[in-house]
Amino acid sequence: MRRAVTRDHLAGLAHAGLGGGRRLVGASRLRGGSKKGVYRLTLDDDSTAIVYIWDDAENYWPTAQAAPAGNHADPFSPASGIELFEAAHRKLDGLGIRTPRIHLADRSGSHYPADVAVVEDVPGENLEALLRQDPRGAGTTMERLAEALGAMQGHEGPRFGKVVLIDGGGTSEGSSCAQVVLGRALDDLSEAASRDTRIAGSRDHLESALRALAAAVRPRSRHGLIHGELGPDHVLVDRAGHPVLIDIEGLMFFDIEWEHVFLRLRFGEHYPPLDRSDLDEQRLAFYALAMRLSLVAGPLRLLDGDFPDRDFMTGIAEHNLREALALLTGGRAGQPKADTPGPTGR
Repeated sequence: MRRAVTRDHLAGLAHAGLGGGRRLVGASRLRGGSKKGVYRLTLDDDSTAIVYIWDDAENYWPTAQAAPAGNHADPFSPASGIELFEAAHRKLDGLGIRTPRIHLADRSGSHYPADVAVVEDVPGENLEALLRQDPRGAGTTMERLAEALGAMQGHEGPRFGKVVLIDGGGTSEGSSCAQVVLGRALDDLSEAASRDTRIAGSRDHLESALRALAAAVRPRSRHGLIHGELGPDHVLVDRAGHPVLIDIEGLMFFDIEWEHVFLRLRFGEHYPPLDRSDLDEQRLAFYALAMRLSLVAGPLRLLDGDFPDRDFMTGIAEHNLREALALLTGGRAGQPKADTPGPTGR
């Protein structure tokens, strides 16, 4: 049973995070979050803040099918939790990359019966809306986002994996990024084939294609910092036009081509300012097919639960299923629809 979070539940947290002298008058859950609850707080002076709640009651992924969130050695274990959030925030802040400022991060349960953070509410539209409404006006923000990505991707780690693990001296499972992606892609293929006859009918060909593409990837010892799901809906735009990254829990050291495959899918025709000339085409080809399969299996898995926006998730799965089959037949995958982000939220 999901907890109905009300203003009264969050009043003490708001006081602790934002100080006294103001009264909480409203709390509303924002659309889109699938792994954590995201709430906007409104105070009696019309100021606002955002609350993140990491709690099973806020996680729409079916428990029986979700991988253990605490296994940081798996680069693709669920990117959810205050520990990941704080480590990612420290890393990005150290690189001078803008994220919402933290007012309070609390694991004690004294203000709310779950791990929580109170952060800045960045006013204005996200980059997805800005690109749709005024693509020319978004040019400066895109240039600044490219600079931020350059700083991230140029910040290399000694090994690949989640920031919290690597910064703590740990080592990820798997021998390489490509090997980890292949294992995940084969699992996604198996799961998608069990749910859709079109994938099932092409399963052998898809598996052969994955293995052949993976075999063509050459070894690499350098890994840049990537967001993991950096669509324009995960970039807020502040009043000065600076990009502000959100949903940062998946931050990790990895092949930067994994990031660029997702950037290409999500930014579509707006991607060129973010492109790089030194990307490995073999990795891009392999990761493109693996990413498509992930964006079929993930949304279908999410639909086993009670995620509310079911048509939205069905559309993501259907779109990426068609694109995966197009890649298999040698066709060029088309640009994603503007309303087709990855299956995560703010």
